[in-house]
Amino acid sequence: MKREVIITCEHASCDIPPAFRSLFRGQREVLRSHRGYDPNSIEMATALATRLNCKLFQGTVSRLLVEINRSIGHPALFSEFTRSLGESEQLELLNAYYFPYRAAVEREIRSRIQKRRTVLHLSIHTFTPVFDGKPRATDVGLLYDPARSGEASLMKAWERQLSRQLPELRTRRNYPYQGRSDGFTTQLRKKFADAAYLGIEIEVRNSLRPATAAWRKLEEAFANLTRDV
Repeated sequence: MKREVIITCEHASCDIPPAFRSLFRGQREVLRSHRGYDPNSIEMATALATRLNCKLFQGTVSRLLVEINRSIGHPALFSEFTRSLGESEQLELLNAYYFPYRAAVEREIRSRIQKRRTVLHLSIHTFTPVFDGKPRATDVGLLYDPARSGEASLMKAWERQLSRQLPELRTRRNYPYQGRSDGFTTQLRKKFADAAYLGIEIEVRNSLRPATAAWRKLEEAFANLTRDV
């Protein structure tokens, strides 16, 4: 089957809609930190979607309002700012931002699989280089499910090629997070077979700045690797 690419960026924005801004009064700094969104993730996602001429889906609100990369019932679905909202208000957030986003991505994947296409889904994220006082020993993380042979073989190849092409950037598989942890790609794997769907989460160190030489090299490398699959 022909393989097609879609790109998503769940934590693209730190925006809070007017109706909920009172919950975040005085929290501008928190919202604009890695807690509120993934800095530079939408820049990488947009660049790759442009280079590959593929569909891009992006989240439109802060993860602190509702975390669209977590499943229903996950402790981090709502943050300390929204956890105390009433059930009806939380449902309002889910209906406005969570369910429509996930449904749109799933429909896109399903429609392509029904046309006998294999879908390579790249979910673009960034991470803070130091977390809880501990440095993270990587620049690029490739997250996948090792039990799915298509994802595992592809990410082993990508790690080798990125390490060879960009030795100045440290690339690791399933770090700084595990690819099977709760997330959007994890949920989608439950709905689509390995042969039809590959869900890869790309994590880039958020101190790597757009338009720098290292950024442009990484952007080009990801685009070339994706074209070759």
